[in-house]
Amino acid sequence: MSGYLIDITPAVSPALAVWPGDTPPTREVLLDLRRGEPLTLSTLHATVHLGAHADAPSHYGIEGAAIDERSLDYYIGPCQVVRIHAARGTRIKPQAFDRARQRHGGLAPRILIATGTFPDPTVFNQDFAALAPELLDWLHERGVRLVGVDTPSVDLFDSKDLPAHKRFLVHDMAILEGLLLRDVPEGFYELIALPLKLVGFDASPVRAVLRAAKRQGSGFGSDGERAGESGAKKTTNAPHATDAAAV
Repeated sequence: MSGYLIDITPAVSPALAVWPGDTPPTREVLLDLRRGEPLTLSTLHATVHLGAHADAPSHYGIEGAAIDERSLDYYIGPCQVVRIHAARGTRIKPQAFDRARQRHGGLAPRILIATGTFPDPTVFNQDFAALAPELLDWLHERGVRLVGVDTPSVDLFDSKDLPAHKRFLVHDMAILEGLLLRDVPEGFYELIALPLKLVGFDASPVRAVLRAAKRQGSGFGSDGERAGESGAKKTTNAPHATDAAAV
């Protein structure tokens, strides 16, 4: 897979489902070449929690940082895709990751969790799985800095106290939500999912992509660190493979 990107971002169109009550994406065409105008010019109207997106701490903490204040280091670097067979409407606990560690060894500093409980980004099902707060404590203890999910939220749909979000805030970990992981094999990758520099905003859409990562041994220690992460960042496309040289 060297040289190929794995696009884990759902397409943004009016068909993309958003959280009930939030603003769905619409396009307003201000100028159009097909109308004989000199160029095409569009305006996007949408929530910033759109498809694949990064939550800012200000989304769930009154003193939390806005998305423009977050270090980009969270969103680029070694990551691991883990497939968890979670029942709908339940929270994933650390025991589920014990099995993943047995299969793959240590954990990467960025973990993307494929639950399969939100299978169609154009249909908003409310019974998706979420993360248990003790799982976030467990991952933090092992050096994990970012957790991404294939669901609209790290908390359950009807949660009001948002315990998972609160543990992200306590541990200063980063959140990615709305990822497309259905066709991505488990394993180790390089993640690139940079948020826009939206000043004061509580989230940002991202174009999330993976590239297959070479591993030496497990590649990761028990503390979640990977040799060479502080060096040059490299950045694979699995439902649609794209030659990296052309990206």
